[in-house]
Parts: sequence; C-alpha cells; structure tokens
Amino acid sequence: MLRVSTTTDLWYHYGRSRAGHDRAVPETFSWAWSQDGGPGPELLGDLAGAAVGDLGAGAARHAACLATHRLLARVDAVDASPAQHAMATDLFGHLAPRLRVVRRDAVRHLLDTAGTYDVLYSVFGAVDFTDPRELLPAAAGALRPGGRLVFSTLAHYLGGAPAEPDVVPAEIAARTPGGETTTMRRWVLQEHVWTKVLDESGFTGISTNTLPSPTDAPHSAATLLIRAVRRA
Repeated sequence: MLRVSTTTDLWYHYGRSRAGHDRAVPETFSWAWSQDGGPGPELLGDLAGAAVGDLGAGAARHAACLATHRLLARVDAVDASPAQHAMATDLFGHLAPRLRVVRRDAVRHLLDTAGTYDVLYSVFGAVDFTDPRELLPAAAGALRPGGRLVFSTLAHYLGGAPAEPDVVPAEIAARTPGGETTTMRRWVLQEHVWTKVLDESGFTGISTNTLPSPTDAPHSAATLLIRAVRRA
C-alpha cells in the first residue's frame, strides 16, 4: 500500500548511480524529457551578464552547463533536497562563484529574492512539483520587469494518460531515503491551464510548444515547453 510521506527528501535515490561514473560538465543542454535532442539554451535568450535561476536543479547538470559555456554573471541551482544539494556541490562546487548551489525550497527562495533574476528556468524541476498558484507568482516577483521564465514539463502522464484540464496534482510513486514506497505530488496540466495560471501570475508573451517523444516506450513522454515574460 502506498503511504503519502511528509519527508522533504524524496529525491535521495535520484541520479546517484549516474553521479558515480559521470562527473563531467555536460556539453549540451536539452529541454526534452528524453534529454537527447530538441532546442537548447538559446531559448533562454541572451544570457550575457545575466543572473539566472534553475528551479529544482537536482544535481545541477543544466546549471553547470550554463555556468561553463555561457557568458552569464551567475546561475543559482536551487533545490530543496539535501541529497541533491550534496550531489550538486560534490560534482560542480568547483564552478563557484559563477555557479551557486542553493539548498532551499523554491517558493521561499523566490519570495526572498524579489527583482533579482533576469532569467528563471525549470527542466522537469520545481515547476512540476510545486503548486503553480504559489510558484508562478513568486517567480514573477523574483524576475526583473521583462525577465524571462522558461520551463519544460510533461505534455501528458507517463503511460499516455492526458494532462489535467484544471490545476490539480496527481500522486505519483516515490521512495523515501530508507527505500519505503510513498507518493508525492506532480502537476501535469494542459497547455491552456498553464497559460491561464501564468497570465494570472503576472506573465505575458506566453508561448507553448510540444516536443514529441522519439519513442513509444512505457515511460516516454512528449515535452511541453513554455516561455513567458514578466509583465512590466
């Protein structure tokens, strides 16, 4: 039987095996669920001298790619998971101060950094696992006027079930650090729902694009890619 956990670290096991054999800064940045193609960091716009935030950065591989290969001022890799923070620090802490690894809840971090960022992004990160009615207004407040938010999320559930027609989460399977089975919330929403919440949260210039899955495997998925600009 699944038990809903209140632990803050349901990401303890995620990425651990890869970190053991792959410590390189990635050469490429991909938005797609499959992480094997599609558009890259150019969707973030001109990053020269920019302050950038990665929301739900995990092991900070995307942030490390930007910090190494783009002429930005800094990128903050924000994640609430102690295990992911420790992994990111171990893998890419040497990229400081251009890369800053931040262990904190994304909403709280955004509320405390009003008007700080030029660009915020999420690659199946905090946008997926935080109530958008809390996260998106906080993201708008943390961006400077005209700042950009870009994120990729599931276009439908893994397995093919359609995305939700309203702002409701699903309970998906997860594991506690001790290996127990539990669940956590994930928001898988239709395009028009994301657009509505973004508009209500202070964004304009909202655009959506669907990247099809390259395979029909059971855990594959199309990617919904969304871009928006903080309303001036």
